Amino acid sequence: MNKQRLSWVDITKGFLMILVVIGHYPGELDFPLSKYIYWFHMPAFFILSGMFFKPAIEKGLLKSTIHKRFMQLIVPYLFFLIAITIIRYGLQIGSGNLDISWYLDDVWKLVVGGRFARGAYGVFWFVTTLFFAYFIFLWLTKYFSRIKQFIILAFFYLIAHLESLLAMRVIDGGPVEASQSIPMVWNVDVALMAVVYFSLGYYMKGIWMNVSRPWLIAGLIGSVTAVSLDWLNVIDYHLSMKFLRYEHFFFDVFIPLSFTLLLVGTFQIIASKMSLKWLQQIEKHSLSIMYLHIFTDILLNDYFTYGIIGFTAFGLVVPIVTSIFIQKFLPYGKLFLGGYSTKKNATPITT
Repeated sequence: MNKQRLSWVDITKGFLMILVVIGHYPGELDFPLSKYIYWFHMPAFFILSGMFFKPAIEKGLLKSTIHKRFMQLIVPYLFFLIAITIIRYGLQIGSGNLDISWYLDDVWKLVVGGRFARGAYGVFWFVTTLFFAYFIFLWLTKYFSRIKQFIILAFFYLIAHLESLLAMRVIDGGPVEASQSIPMVWNVDVALMAVVYFSLGYYMKGIWMNVSRPWLIAGLIGSVTAVSLDWLNVIDYHLSMKFLRYEHFFFDVFIPLSFTLLLVGTFQIIASKMSLKWLQQIEKHSLSIMYLHIFTDILLNDYFTYGIIGFTAFGLVVPIVTSIFIQKFLPYGKLFLGGYSTKKNATPITT
């Protein structure tokens, strides 16, 4: 891949990471921005991840590939989980919370993870879901023909929607409560949906690498149509992968795909005309931003009063500074930020 392509990928991921931070703003937004962000930002990450997938067809390669991905995804996951928990528990003990049952209940939720890990751990579900989606697709591409892959993925998509309908339409309560009525470790069940988006990145790689004008226009029309239908109250579409909220069999592919085509195509054009290094820097530290932006707000909101701009600024700057500190001063710092590789001079993996 040439430098221009690497540039637009980094820029796109950097922009998506900003949307992740904005999407977790705890206050009210005048414009339904959060709703539209959730329509596509997490599926877009899975699509872009699938774009760089390489099948492990050769004999003996499967084990080393899984090990590498484990080191790049799960090791940082455990590092940030433990680090945040130590700080949280230190603050709790300092405030006088000595209730053992509280800590046992909290530890249990962290072990289960996924949609059950809330608060500071609100985005942790993505990494475990990505890991299992990668593992599933690795298995599909190694042992099944392309036609059988499509059939199995369609089956996964159907099962995921049946589970969502069970949670949203049968179980009482809102999406959060309903989804938590279905027990599952590390949101493994969401990987059934995530692997479909992941596969779109892989199968459509030729399109993603150079989004042509017809595809860009198609993405624009699809995105504008979806937003217009929502504004006119013709549809009331919602998408929340973490909480199993994907209830529309058609829109759950059409809308994320349209927005991702529009976003990728637009940033490819921008990257060919100008350098957006600040977005590339955000992408470079995206793992730290993803894990720490909510926790940053939890630590600072008692001392500072800020709106969406302040929330976003703190949610980006503090994790970036922390990421730089971890890389430079912490033993195995690069490993904790996803920098494991069998090759020398590896760069950290990004979501």
